Amino acid sequence: MTEDGKKVIMAIGGHIGDAELTCGGVLATAALRGDRIVTVAMTGGERGNPPGMSVADYRKQKEKEAKTFAEMLGGEAVIFPYADGELPETDEVKLALCDVIRKYKPDVLLTHWKNSMHKDHMATHRIVVDAQFFAGLPSVERELPAHYAAGPYFAENWEDEEGYVPYTYVEVSKEGFDLWYKAISTHWFTVNSPSFHYRDYYATLMKLRGYLCRKEYAETFTIHERNKKVTRTGF
Repeated sequence: MTEDGKKVIMAIGGHIGDAELTCGGVLATAALRGDRIVTVAMTGGERGNPPGMSVADYRKQKEKEAKTFAEMLGGEAVIFPYADGELPETDEVKLALCDVIRKYKPDVLLTHWKNSMHKDHMATHRIVVDAQFFAGLPSVERELPAHYAAGPYFAENWEDEEGYVPYTYVEVSKEGFDLWYKAISTHWFTVNSPSFHYRDYYATLMKLRGYLCRKEYAETFTIHERNKKVTRTGF
């Protein structure tokens, strides 16, 4: 939480564009109410390079797109140096992400569901879970003191759909949707990909999820089974 009592929300994706697509409406809505947004990309996602552009040049473009999106939400983008498809699932990486969590002190973490068609997505899921543990444990001595971030909440993603069942619906305001739509349009692949209509799919999904929870727009998330144990004293 910031000094003025606003929340810090950190969304972590396997590639640049993942968190922006799957959590972007919630991030934009939170940004408009004054919360601080931090996006983290574990790789560049550069191997979906446009025709006529090298992988290296697309990496540079993707990094600019990540920063532009975050800045449009008044936030910050953190980009790890790993290549698309080559994210190492090591304690070194987990501790590096632990350091990022301790630096920004997010109230909540958002990331990928455990199953995916992409190895970087699945690796990111496991890295985030362990980094959250490391970050919150005072006996893990790092440069910065321990910080516990709630979650992780796992975002809905058509590429991570195996076994995903929505657990919670989070409203996206009309203004938040409009800001997200403008910001996500700065990512080349979301508008121009020849294989999938990314921006249109997630815009439609936000509308559909909104219908189901009686709101105009919404995004869904799930959590670990162990965290679904809700105690009631009555109805």
